[in-house]
Amino acid sequence: MITSLEQLAEIVKDRKDKPRMAVTWAQDENTLGAVEKAVKANMIEAWLFGDRSRIEDIARKLRLDLDLFKLQHVNNEIEAAQETVRLVKSGEADILMKGLIGTDKFLKAVLDKEKGLMKPKAVLSYVCAVDVPDYHKLLFITDTAVLPFPDLDQKVAMAEYAIEMAGKFGIRKPRVALIGASEKMSKHFQNAVDYAVMCKMAERGQISPCIMDGPLDIFLACDKKSVEIKGVDTPVGGDADILLFPSLEACNPFYKGLMLFGRGELAGMLMGTEVPVVLMSRSESEKSKFYCIALSCLMSGKNN
Repeated sequence: MITSLEQLAEIVKDRKDKPRMAVTWAQDENTLGAVEKAVKANMIEAWLFGDRSRIEDIARKLRLDLDLFKLQHVNNEIEAAQETVRLVKSGEADILMKGLIGTDKFLKAVLDKEKGLMKPKAVLSYVCAVDVPDYHKLLFITDTAVLPFPDLDQKVAMAEYAIEMAGKFGIRKPRVALIGASEKMSKHFQNAVDYAVMCKMAERGQISPCIMDGPLDIFLACDKKSVEIKGVDTPVGGDADILLFPSLEACNPFYKGLMLFGRGELAGMLMGTEVPVVLMSRSESEKSKFYCIALSCLMSGKNN
């Protein structure tokens, strides 16, 4: 079982059959630093698409070895997105990574109905594994980046993606906490109704093997003492592996709070695409971007 992001990075380095990563609009310091580290660890081969002069300036500043990469000059971020998606679509690259490009422009290329990377009829979502010093294991969190107000079908897809990712880490029957402001059921909150349906689906085997309960607040999901104090009978038992949030506005600030105030690091990627797609905030640390690359290697079809 993989129990930390550092362990994840160790497991996927020194690969014989390294996946090839295409980086979109690559002239970003943290992105270039993370990619160089991954190349040196024999995780990946990297193909950088961006403004050549700016990439070279950053390489000189950070003392990066550009001989480690293929470097392709493109005129703008839209061209970079189109070219990198084309490479992945054609099989010339195995992983796509977002650089300095805006998320909307990046996703427009990924979601293109004819030339994009979506699986047929799939839901696009985002799952991340977060390593927080004050929690006793990795936390898988969804959806931090894509779905504003997921409906029932989208929530089920979010759960399935998170369970799939947890399985790659060796967690065979993860504890899934469906997060709300309270553990009390109410017909006035659609999320609580959706959660009741999902728990019954999980019980009947309509969702991949897991232990699912909700609504639960964060304390009941992640703190065993709170479960004892409140006296709530929940199979998650304050020991959640996966936190599924009801909205982007709830999930995104939560994970960013873990990064900023909880000294957390993350590894995350888009789910529902034909190949791993690494999409991160431009403000994320070099270390988190490195861990995202490691995760994409673990989830890649070339994982060996």
